Amino acid sequence: RRAWFDDGTPLGSVASEECRIDSIAQSWAVISGAADPARSARAMAAVDAQLVRRGDGLIVLFTPPFDHAPVDPGYIKGYPPGIRENGGQYTHAALWSVLAFAMLGDGDKASELFAMLNPIQCTRTRAATHRYKVEPFVACADVYSVAPHAGRGGWTWYTGSAGWMHRVGLERILGFRQRGAALHIDPCVPRAWPGFEISFRYH
Repeated sequence: RRAWFDDGTPLGSVASEECRIDSIAQSWAVISGAADPARSARAMAAVDAQLVRRGDGLIVLFTPPFDHAPVDPGYIKGYPPGIRENGGQYTHAALWSVLAFAMLGDGDKASELFAMLNPIQCTRTRAATHRYKVEPFVACADVYSVAPHAGRGGWTWYTGSAGWMHRVGLERILGFRQRGAALHIDPCVPRAWPGFEISFRYH
């Protein structure tokens, strides 16, 4: 559950008509370390089953989008269903899902989903480029999830998700973390990788 309305109705509950599952609550159960490990694994399995849309190359923020339900979650409902935060792919949250899978030790899934978020992958073909409609060399804040705009990127050059993409890829998948004068190497890479190399110059 992500929140509660003033009357006590939960937001992000299995009983919710809209926003039944929200990736932020699921992923941060893992990232925070607060949840029971078995429940964390179940939470992320639900993300994979309900929020990862491999056919569209998307990891949506929540589903179903807000549309006709009588509850008012605020400005987010001002966007049409599937646009931006209203059930589209919100790239910050999508990367937190990748981070959570890496923290669970699932290198195959973490790298698969990371590749889906890579803007270069969103423009592999002419058709994909026309669908994505934004620059292939910069992370975008969101990607729409509902036809006829599914797969269309938005808000490039105006997002902190590029920083999260860098950190998740380098620090969690490759496992390369510098903290002060200490270097920690703890990779979570796909099982098919024979290895990798990093060239690093300290200071």
